[in-house]
Amino acid sequence: MFKNIIVILILCFLIIACDDSKSIKKPDNLIAKETMSDILYDLYIINAAKGVNRKILEAEGFMPETYVLNKYNIDSTQFSDSNTYYTFDNEVYKSIIDKVRARLEKEKKTFEDIREKEAQSVKKRQDSLSAKQRIRRDSINKSKLKDSIVSSLSKTVQ
Repeated sequence: MFKNIIVILILCFLIIACDDSKSIKKPDNLIAKETMSDILYDLYIINAAKGVNRKILEAEGFMPETYVLNKYNIDSTQFSDSNTYYTFDNEVYKSIIDKVRARLEKEKKTFEDIREKEAQSVKKRQDSLSAKQRIRRDSINKSKLKDSIVSSLSKTVQ
């Protein structure tokens, strides 16, 4: 009989231990969703910059994590606790990430538009330069032709 009670208690303990309905406690210093979105945006941008210009950042002594923490006046524990809290609620975290993604896509479009305008401006300058060079060549050729005609006429007149 005692064995049965122990087995039942162990099974109850295992069932309670495997329960997924536990929720994470909200941190006292939880970072607001908007601010968390801004922080993640900055971290994505910095991470991309590290991938492209790692040596430049290292040479300048730039510490990305420290920069972000100082910018938002938070510490690493506060960020970690807030990030853990938000990741526990998939819908909330997804909304934060979607906002970051939308902001990154908007910035990407803005930079692509700027790049396109600069490319068009460079092309216009190159076309203008080419036109000036053609005009100059034509002018030189006309001048040479005129000199040639004057020289021929001079020889004929003499």
